[in-house]
Amino acid sequence: MITKLIADSGATKCNWYVLSNHSVEKINSQGLNPYHLSTDNIDLIIKNSVAEKLKKCAVDEIYFYGAGMSNSRFKTMMKRILAKNFPQAKSFIETDLVASARATCGNTKGVVSILGTGSGCAYYNGKRIAKVQNGIGYALGDEGSGAYLGRKLIQYFLYNTLDEELLHAFNQKYAVGRDDILNKVYRQPLPAKYLASFTLFLAEHRGHYMIENIIEDGLTDFIITHIYKFREAWLYPLHFTGGTAFAFKDVIKDLCSSYGLEVGKILQDPLDELIKYHQ
Repeated sequence: MITKLIADSGATKCNWYVLSNHSVEKINSQGLNPYHLSTDNIDLIIKNSVAEKLKKCAVDEIYFYGAGMSNSRFKTMMKRILAKNFPQAKSFIETDLVASARATCGNTKGVVSILGTGSGCAYYNGKRIAKVQNGIGYALGDEGSGAYLGRKLIQYFLYNTLDEELLHAFNQKYAVGRDDILNKVYRQPLPAKYLASFTLFLAEHRGHYMIENIIEDGLTDFIITHIYKFREAWLYPLHFTGGTAFAFKDVIKDLCSSYGLEVGKILQDPLDELIKYHQ
């Protein structure tokens, strides 16, 4: 029996599954986006969070799916780190979009989107990613992502746009001021993760017109900016993965319906379906 280690990494978290003898073990670690972390930090996280826990397990194959892995330099770096921590294993490195495509489409055609901390979109021809609309990060793009929606909410707060009801609720929950927020965004690590954390407030206050506007506008921006780039979007189902997509799936379905687009699967986490794919 071949023991497989499957990882799905975003900017915020990385989920690892060990497949061995028909059993499945799950391990969690910090997200391993090389745009946000140094090589040494990624190596240390994999060593302490994963390799140390699997010292008694002989891993044969590693399938690592991650944000940033479309960059050949980062792909080589990750392959080297995995070889260092799992010297007996053969590793296969793919993008997070490939993970989402295999999880939602399997061997069929479709347009797949990731809406998590960041965002991305691609056309999958049943075998590989044939066209891709790459994300450009929270500072320049990532429309529809948790960071994008969280940034919109923070803008409403800092520009004094929130009405009295929402402002009171925001202050009760976070008790932060302008200086606190600017320090977190511009001077502290992982600002995208920080911005995305405010999507919880959006989810908790559904029904308020300002909240609904933020969510609908952010997801509309994603559809127009990214999905509209693919003529295949009108030929095949649209699949979505990620916490942001799952949290606001009702809005996604309504928007796609209004644009004449067919929605397929909306998964919070692609790993369960990836396990089936690799089994």
